[in-house]
Amino acid sequence: MFRSNPKPVAGSRLFLLLLAAQPIAAATIGGAGGIAVTVEPTGAYEVTVPAAGWRFAGAIGVPLSGLQVNAGADRAGAYNEISFSWRSGIVRYGAIRLWADHHAVLFTARNSAAAPNTVAFPSFSQYPQGLYQLSYSGPFAKPRFAASSPEGPWIFFDSTRNTFVLSPAANFTTASMEWGPNGEMAGGIAPQIASLPAGFLLQNLLVIETGINRAFDTWGQTLLALQGKTPPPNDGDPTLNKVGYWTDNGSAYYYQPEPGLTYEETLKAVKAEFDRRGVGLGYIQLDSWFYPKGPSALWYDGAGGIYQYTADPNLFPQGLAAFQRDLGIPLVTHARWIDARSPYRNLYRMSGNVVIDPGYWQATAEFLASSGVATYEQDWLDADAHTDFNLYDPNAFLDNMAAALAQRNLTIQYCMASPRHLLQSLKYGNTTTARVSFDVFTPERWTHFLYTSRLASSLGIWPFTDVFRSADSDDLLLATLSAGPVGIGDPLGSVNGRNLLRAARRDGVIVKPDVPLTPLDSSYLNLAAAIDAPQISATYSDFSGLRTYYIVAYAAGSNTEAAFRLADLGVDDPVYLYDYYSSTGKIVQPGDLISAPVLARTRFWIAAPLGPSGIAMLGDTAQFASMGKKRIPRFSDDGTVELTVAFADGETSRIIEGYSPATPEVWVDGGGVRAITYDRAARLFQIVVTPGAQHTASVIIRSGRRARNTR
Repeated sequence: MFRSNPKPVAGSRLFLLLLAAQPIAAATIGGAGGIAVTVEPTGAYEVTVPAAGWRFAGAIGVPLSGLQVNAGADRAGAYNEISFSWRSGIVRYGAIRLWADHHAVLFTARNSAAAPNTVAFPSFSQYPQGLYQLSYSGPFAKPRFAASSPEGPWIFFDSTRNTFVLSPAANFTTASMEWGPNGEMAGGIAPQIASLPAGFLLQNLLVIETGINRAFDTWGQTLLALQGKTPPPNDGDPTLNKVGYWTDNGSAYYYQPEPGLTYEETLKAVKAEFDRRGVGLGYIQLDSWFYPKGPSALWYDGAGGIYQYTADPNLFPQGLAAFQRDLGIPLVTHARWIDARSPYRNLYRMSGNVVIDPGYWQATAEFLASSGVATYEQDWLDADAHTDFNLYDPNAFLDNMAAALAQRNLTIQYCMASPRHLLQSLKYGNTTTARVSFDVFTPERWTHFLYTSRLASSLGIWPFTDVFRSADSDDLLLATLSAGPVGIGDPLGSVNGRNLLRAARRDGVIVKPDVPLTPLDSSYLNLAAAIDAPQISATYSDFSGLRTYYIVAYAAGSNTEAAFRLADLGVDDPVYLYDYYSSTGKIVQPGDLISAPVLARTRFWIAAPLGPSGIAMLGDTAQFASMGKKRIPRFSDDGTVELTVAFADGETSRIIEGYSPATPEVWVDGGGVRAITYDRAARLFQIVVTPGAQHTASVIIRSGRRARNTR
């Protein structure tokens, strides 16, 4: 706490390096991007952003004491900070922090003693006006380009894409963003909480950037650093690594097995069909049908909560572990809330409709781990699966869940999460994925999915589309480029293996981009301004700056003419823009306007960088993410292209494609080359590559000479 010589206010998890602090009359500090903060002894404070011409101003409302400038470092990096105290019933301590490398401002307030919940910090009475606004609310964190959700974040941007984000930075389950009675923009604790304990920490983060997606990135990176969470890799658990089969709402086997078969027989037959189709199945999800529910403990009670969290013996007579051993692949298991008649209500400490007792979560984690379960899906989070609303129980519920499952190396997927749940996931390294749109992935869900994916992925969570059918190429395209799970729910006899192999290798490993597919800044502006234009989103595979982009457009209204520039993606150099469905392309400059009709449900381009060699590598165009690292783990171009092709068991060859101004010269090592073709008119080449002993082949390509095979 601040006393005669105040120290910077920070969360208990921040590592601080406090340097010299000198009392001053008024304080001004500067940070990245020219952002400056000034605090007056009167209690007035302001943030100025010269690049955007923006000013944010507010006031504590009473004079300050101990106004000081401090310097130090936390997990987010080196900072300057203004610290102070004031009396409002009790002594309170505050600080405003600017970092050297983040276009962000951290506001902190702490109580010296228990006190009523009356403080909001910041509370801006002046802020940029006339901006577009985006917020998220309710189950699946639905995006809204209008009213503001109290959960945050709030995102504001102008027509030139100057953007600011205001959100909680601590106490995510009870933090609240509010409009004050005179239009103040404020961050505090939900008004349902009457009082706050001694030492309670209120933190809010303001991020200012040029670019909407850039603002999301800075906001998320800063919060991840402050909380100390390292985002999981995009193959970090079975749901992220391989194609899966889901039995949730929308699947063929949601609360009904195949006619004439038991549930065990049905799911084993699903696994066998994947094998026949030549696609490795990574896991099977068991939805709420698998455990007894409701007052009568019936597996088919679709309305009840969990009676007992175990596999119903009528469905799995030998138990879940025996079934999983026979199946031979991991499971993902779903969970609801606790039913009013469940014996758990007498065995464990409850809050609302969920268990907050660590003992329950330890027993649940042991059951799951011993049953071959890899991922636990907590559903109904912003509906029935909630605690009483107070400072402690929401944290106990999610903390104890995450801790017990982490001890058993299980990961977590959130479903029906609101924004506060997604923010809370910053505390848990094993919360890897979240459903970010309503049940059953269809074109009607695409826009919701993409914009909420942007929120979730900023916070280190991989987005899940939900279940769809394998024959639907457009849903499969978006799911693959989401870089999250790919899960289908086909009836037996209809699994489209050929289509799935556009998303995955034969072993089921998903060939995906590095980051999730997210809307371009121009698409945010079009939606916010109610402009009828196709939605355009992009993602990429990056190899030390050689970045291949994947760009998807779909009509969101009657206008089907998609328009964008590669510069909108941050491209600075010419690329070869390849129309995936027509297999044609051309050289495009970053500033060129690309205008093309979306005649089908989607239009899909691959933008391949022209390297020093003059070659643009498209990669394995039989797959959507043609340069995805599960297929092309290594790629460089220093005047000579070098890349590695990875093969799954059973894959005898792959066709690698690219653009070259002249006939390419090719060497293949650790593998072989069957054929090389070059279309002189289109300047496109194809190399048929075969694997070596290590299931890889190293390919070297130069433009303009004769090909050789050095195997």
